[in-house]
Amino acid sequence: MPHTPTPFDAWATAYRRLLETSIEQAGLALPAQPSPAPTASPGAPVCLVFSPHPDDEALVGGLALRLRQESGWRVVNVALTFGSRLERRAERWTELQASCQVLGFDLMCAGEAPGMGLEGVRTADAAANTVLWQLAVRRIEALLDEYKPRVVICPHRLDGHTAHIATALLVEQALESSPALSPHLLQSEYWNTQLEPRLMVALSDADVGRLMLATAMHAGEVSRQPYHLRLPAWLMDSARRGAERVGGEGGTTSATAYAALYGWRRRLRGAWVEMLPRVCPRSQAMGELFPG
Repeated sequence: MPHTPTPFDAWATAYRRLLETSIEQAGLALPAQPSPAPTASPGAPVCLVFSPHPDDEALVGGLALRLRQESGWRVVNVALTFGSRLERRAERWTELQASCQVLGFDLMCAGEAPGMGLEGVRTADAAANTVLWQLAVRRIEALLDEYKPRVVICPHRLDGHTAHIATALLVEQALESSPALSPHLLQSEYWNTQLEPRLMVALSDADVGRLMLATAMHAGEVSRQPYHLRLPAWLMDSARRGAERVGGEGGTTSATAYAALYGWRRRLRGAWVEMLPRVCPRSQAMGELFPG
């Protein structure tokens, strides 16, 4: 069947060409040393981001970035693992430091030493409650007790990647074993969408640009898959889904081009409490959503 041109052929071609354009071809030189963000105020509320891999802090970092920039929160990215390739771990640690510098996040490793994570922890360990799993849970409990976060961010349980799912199970179990704490748990999505997102976080062009730059700091990863260039499309799709999945079926089109979606619940008096669905536009300060 011969192709009949449509008014949208040029749009599709433009999108594809933009994606295929590398940073060098576009003339967007990456800074060798990103400028550090201002230090968080003493006593500022803490947001802990539990990242299964280096680059997750940027790919799902919209909410944490807004807390950091708008409300002056301290955001601490906890690197859970450094991937399966041993020869890349040192390099990924260096890339992760650059990414967190772009975002203004503090950085620590779950393995207690620079460049060391909780390698090898998987969902099978959770099911069998292995010694490795128990040690990992205790480590996360210790971090929660040390930082006493008001917000915790981790993947949701069906996020489509074994390390992401294991991270979700690990953080949830540690929270359930920490009765003195009652943080808001925000569940991110990347490899798989979640059935019932509860929070839609609007993002500006500048927010998305910073997340892209932070992602691009992971040079080894984006060289094999341009995660940074595809991030705007993911956030645009999240704005589309969030308009109805969070805002309500049949709702009006989202007023924002970009958004990030999160599950949202809180640990109160030993039980999980689901939060009511909320849309957080750019005009609302993120910190107002999470009282102590």
